[in-house]
Amino acid sequence: MNTIIWPEGYVPGFTDNFASNEMIVAGLDVAGVWPFLNTPSRWPTYYANSANVRFHDGKGPELAEGVRFHFETFGFPVEAEVVEHVAPASGKPARVAWHGWAGSTPADRLDVHHAWLLEDLPGGRLRILTQETQRGEPARALASAEPNPMINGHDQWLKGMIAAARKARRAR
Repeated sequence: MNTIIWPEGYVPGFTDNFASNEMIVAGLDVAGVWPFLNTPSRWPTYYANSANVRFHDGKGPELAEGVRFHFETFGFPVEAEVVEHVAPASGKPARVAWHGWAGSTPADRLDVHHAWLLEDLPGGRLRILTQETQRGEPARALASAEPNPMINGHDQWLKGMIAAARKARRAR
């Protein structure tokens, strides 16, 4: 199976916080799930921890390399720029990752690298992996919180995206 590609400064284990969530499900494929991830305006329809998505510079509604966008999550207004974008292609995993940031002082500045990997597996299965590394004082607070809000939140994101893709598949 494939892995996340980490930029310098965001390698897990060398940041203030790291979250990893993965699901493998049968009956879905990358092509059917990709639009629910790659179109941020859809996120709030299946993931309650996402709101107020908007794009900068007249871009959107889909993510693409270099695109800047804004959304709110975990109580943070996040500015983000897509730093990796590989659309689904036969035999290759789809990938999207963004650098996100919030805050402006040492006490509230949060920098993240949030990456997604979607790949079709043998037997009609789909693997979705999402991992995020974070730096900054808010990241340290999130890392010590119990229960872990990042793990739980991303779990809800995955479950919601899978449910939305299943619903869309049934509607066809």
